[in-house]
Amino acid sequence: MAQVSIIGTGTWGIALGIMLAENGHQVTAWSAIPAEIEQLKATYSCKNLPGVRIPDSITFTTSLEEACTKKELLVLSVPSVFTRGVARQMKPFVKEGQLIVDVAKGIEESTLMTMSQQIEEELSMANVAVLSGPSHAEEVSRKIPTTCVAGARDKETAQTVQNFFMSPVFRIYTSPDIIGIELGGALKNVIALAAGISDGLGCGDNTKAALMTRGIAEISRLGVKMGGHPETFSGLSGIGDLIVTCTSMHSRNRRAGILIGQGKSMQEAMDEVQMVVEGVYSAKAALALGKKYGVSLPIIEQVNAVLFDGKSAKEALADLMGRDKTAEADFSSVEW
Repeated sequence: MAQVSIIGTGTWGIALGIMLAENGHQVTAWSAIPAEIEQLKATYSCKNLPGVRIPDSITFTTSLEEACTKKELLVLSVPSVFTRGVARQMKPFVKEGQLIVDVAKGIEESTLMTMSQQIEEELSMANVAVLSGPSHAEEVSRKIPTTCVAGARDKETAQTVQNFFMSPVFRIYTSPDIIGIELGGALKNVIALAAGISDGLGCGDNTKAALMTRGIAEISRLGVKMGGHPETFSGLSGIGDLIVTCTSMHSRNRRAGILIGQGKSMQEAMDEVQMVVEGVYSAKAALALGKKYGVSLPIIEQVNAVLFDGKSAKEALADLMGRDKTAEADFSSVEW
């Protein structure tokens, strides 16, 4: 049995805490919000995971020192916009070589850094890995079979993460492609907003399939240019996560997109979803990365225009459909 902590008690953090506790580990869960910790202590349930009982063995705390001290694994699961700040607060309590697994998905707008890059900048003494894939907390917490991928700079670390999380209902693969895993996880949220907007406009399955297919093409083009491996984007953290986020009503990004497609503003949609809509925070950064690396991202560009420039969803869809004629991919090496 290992001592592990979940840093952040949102639905994904709680779901992973349940999984780790059921794997036999002693779990501590941290939140900066005292009322949230008191509610968890009193009920051993999470309001956004109805019907799910949190194991009595899990300890809850508002003390980062308690959460970080003498732990073999720290799972950083705060929303992406808070990752850097919380990592900075953790610094006095993190030991040399501490294994930290980030499970948030996003890109920092001001620096264009991924989550792991931010953590490594704030906690240079730590050994940082990532865990991602098609994994709604609502299903993982209910033991519905799920697969994810663990990414790390060395094979031993990836396999250590795999061993912590692997269970009969939670299968973990390993990968050395941290940047590809993180880009897939962050950018699919922007594409899911587009898929939700198309649903809100009343479009059909054809439209969503087109957005998903061309969306993964955009993610792959950028990801490979940034050093990611093509195989990653056809895997769990690429097309796998994109499918689940674009099609499920568990997806807060899709739900927000539906509301925007129905005519609500970005802020109105976020208020109604009542959870962090990560795609909104990654959209500008994704567009900036496209410009930095010279990669065309037409869907992401139109999502930004709808979110931040007051463009109507109908106009954005029309502009996507009216783009110049082109080939589906680079077939320059193939003879007609």
